[in-house]
Amino acid sequence: MTQPSSLLIRNVRPLGGAPVDVLVQGDRIAAIRAGIDAPAGCAVEEGGGALLLPGLVEGHTHLDKTMWGMDWYRNEVGTRLVDKIDNERAFRQVSGHDAAVQSLVLAKAFLAAGTTRLRTHVDVDTQAGLRHLQGVMRTRETLQALQQIQIVAFPQSGLLKRPGTAELLDEAMAAGADVLGGLDPCAIDGDPVRSLDVLFGIAERHDRGLDIHLHEPGAMGAFSLELILDRTAAHGLQGRVAISHGFCLGDVTESERVALLDRMSKLGVSLVTSAPPSRTVPPLMACRQAGVTMLGGNDGIRDTWSPYGNPDMLERAMLIGMRYNLRRDDEIEIALDTVTHSGARGCGFADYGLVPGNRADLVLVHAQTVAQAVVSRPVRRLVVAGGRIVARAGALLPDAVPA
Repeated sequence: MTQPSSLLIRNVRPLGGAPVDVLVQGDRIAAIRAGIDAPAGCAVEEGGGALLLPGLVEGHTHLDKTMWGMDWYRNEVGTRLVDKIDNERAFRQVSGHDAAVQSLVLAKAFLAAGTTRLRTHVDVDTQAGLRHLQGVMRTRETLQALQQIQIVAFPQSGLLKRPGTAELLDEAMAAGADVLGGLDPCAIDGDPVRSLDVLFGIAERHDRGLDIHLHEPGAMGAFSLELILDRTAAHGLQGRVAISHGFCLGDVTESERVALLDRMSKLGVSLVTSAPPSRTVPPLMACRQAGVTMLGGNDGIRDTWSPYGNPDMLERAMLIGMRYNLRRDDEIEIALDTVTHSGARGCGFADYGLVPGNRADLVLVHAQTVAQAVVSRPVRRLVVAGGRIVARAGALLPDAVPA
């Protein structure tokens, strides 16, 4: 796709504010103000008073697992976490599920809906090795100019219970994974101290941050979280650790939660939620008031775990708003924040937002306000990624993604 030298988008309202023009030069926002004159040779788009959003952020998904666009998968899996893990591993082995093909299909669907930054967990285990990782790395390379993809090397089947997994995680980090993943050190590995010691040792060796799935409820989850926070401090990983799900924070007493959130805030540990309706969830407002960055994500989308999910982060913001009973317009703006500014901050994406000098990731929608955009999830009128127009009317342009 040819990169224009400059692009001027006239008459748009950043996050519902006063109308301005946006000048893009290269892959950066050059200016945002009213009455910008188009430079010579500049492409011009008429915004028509549309609402302007920054590129949307997906804070937690699993591109490698998805069956988006494939035939319907009949889900008959058991209810336990280990049932889902074992079923998925067996299905992928027998079916030859291709993480490279499917991750690209879903990443492009995200892009068409305005998601320009994305963190994906990718399974690494002793059965598949690095095959899924290598597939998603190809997608990351294909889309690198348009969509920033962070890859988390994720031991979905457990770290200690499958000997050799630690060595594979080591290889995954050396091969180019951005973040190290972890999973339920008590419930899955059964030895939380050793599990976390191994995990944090790998992270320190490769100078990488961590994003740890913590499904464990109540006292068990709180115990694991305390151990994670201890190691975050000991290894000097402040600001580089995220907890995904953190259901225990919705189970424990208020005094326990206050103490945990205070430690998380001081250590810069962020919290990622998909706000599932079937589990207790960390309290969004209490987390924000404590200074903990809370961001949103879909988790899996159309995979062997669940038939639900949609690569539309405005829809995810709406679901977060519904789960947390956010009804006022200013509260719904907080729901959007989980998939915009807090999403970028929690994942460590740099140069984000509608500010001159930042990367030009822009989304135009027909809506009067941010709250209306979240609630109605309008078709994306225009998506600009890295300074390039990549989608119109909710569809990727034919030449948007390199072959």
